[in-house]
Amino acid sequence: MPSLGLEKHIVNEAVYANTVKSLKAAGVIMPTFAELADPKKIPAKIQKALEKIDPDSPNPLNLFRVHWYNDADRKGQTDVPAYIVLPEALTGVKAKILVAVADRFTMIKAHKVLAAYACLAPRLVTGQFDPTHHRAIWPSTGNYCRGGVAISRILGCRGVAILPQEMSEERFAWLRQWVVNKDEDVIATPGCESNVKEIYDKCNELNADEQNIIFNQFCEFGNHLAHFAVTGKALGHIFTAFTKGNSNARLRAFVSATGSAGTIAAGDYLKETYGSKTVAVEAQECPTLLYNGFGGHNIQGIGDKHVPYIHNAYYTDELVGISDVDTDCLNVLFNSDAGKQYLIERKGLSADFVSNLKHFGLSGICNILAAIKCAKYHKMGENDVIVTVATDSAAMYVTEAQKTVDSKFGGKFDLINAGEVFGRSLAGMSIDHLEELDQHGKDRIFNLGYFTWVEQQGVEFKDFVARRNQSYWTKLRELLPAWDEMITNLNKATGVLENL
Repeated sequence: MPSLGLEKHIVNEAVYANTVKSLKAAGVIMPTFAELADPKKIPAKIQKALEKIDPDSPNPLNLFRVHWYNDADRKGQTDVPAYIVLPEALTGVKAKILVAVADRFTMIKAHKVLAAYACLAPRLVTGQFDPTHHRAIWPSTGNYCRGGVAISRILGCRGVAILPQEMSEERFAWLRQWVVNKDEDVIATPGCESNVKEIYDKCNELNADEQNIIFNQFCEFGNHLAHFAVTGKALGHIFTAFTKGNSNARLRAFVSATGSAGTIAAGDYLKETYGSKTVAVEAQECPTLLYNGFGGHNIQGIGDKHVPYIHNAYYTDELVGISDVDTDCLNVLFNSDAGKQYLIERKGLSADFVSNLKHFGLSGICNILAAIKCAKYHKMGENDVIVTVATDSAAMYVTEAQKTVDSKFGGKFDLINAGEVFGRSLAGMSIDHLEELDQHGKDRIFNLGYFTWVEQQGVEFKDFVARRNQSYWTKLRELLPAWDEMITNLNKATGVLENL
């Protein structure tokens, strides 16, 4: 079992010295987590230099765009992170659903690049990853491996992506353009989105080579902590900006697919700051948490069949299941000519709003549907607010949309199909497959993780059970300022910032 990223001291001085030399040669300056949480803290000369940098290039300065505050062209910053308010005509509920859009993130147009940086940064500053010697292995069911490969390019090292073979062609096409060796550095494992164990098996095989360092987002606490501090604060900012002047507004829930349990950590911050509930979402076709179930599905990027080690089970309040039939079909509705025409002409949605539906990928649509289900179940009103996230955009699923048109609509999607999809997947959204968790339910979820992490992956039993207590998770946050201090020291050692 690899280290779980809990160090806050230099583990290997020789590796650290090599890292300093390598980052200096590559011109890399590392942002602190405090800067990513509040980009206004980024040094002015870096912000000035970024104006000339392509946000989709492997330029080292793009590390300072790994945050929620990029503007529409992703070259400048906004005062409030970008988000979309869903109208009642779409959702059928009076509650306000706010969707933070992640396709403004640098290089991969998805917020998983934040998770990748958060897993890598502690390894660099503690002397556990040598860019001149090690290969970075990025296991993923979604966009995380793309973020990891992008950051590997910046460091001038070799990044290897591992992901299920049934993921969208757009992911594989992007990876083949960014890796060093497209034949060896993109590893497709058997199965679909929910086949996580197969990814772990491949990681265990690669881990036998000491040159390979596995950045396992499912058990790297940097992933949890970055989303707590960076994503949590960004979502809180969205809520306060939207509700300014409305003293009756309440943040009722944060809704997030479970995935690697990184993004859902933002719910810990929101719960402690605003008193919101955290709603975990998964596919009905693979209801691991809801029913200890299993199966395959196509809601790409949300993980399944296990409980991630960094999932704070006792801060999870509700479970919701969403079908990939609905996410697949709504992807077509939101992005086809007939679908957009139906939404504008039949449902009265504005053309501007409909044009923004392109910001929602499959997992984002999943989160939206779960938010609607949650609002219906709790009979939320106009002063109730739900916040959720669109991890990536429809651009990553163009081929998936065509597959759906071919398999479910006979190769052509028309206005009648659009009405049927809207009626079934939006207007007809039921409140089934939803569970409010009591203590027994939370115990059940926590205990389920034992079989993956203790029996399969070799975590010590005492370390596993220590995670029952919230004091464990609170104490983890002490790592963030420690890592930020080490990042600052590493930047001083390279001298790149001073010479910019």
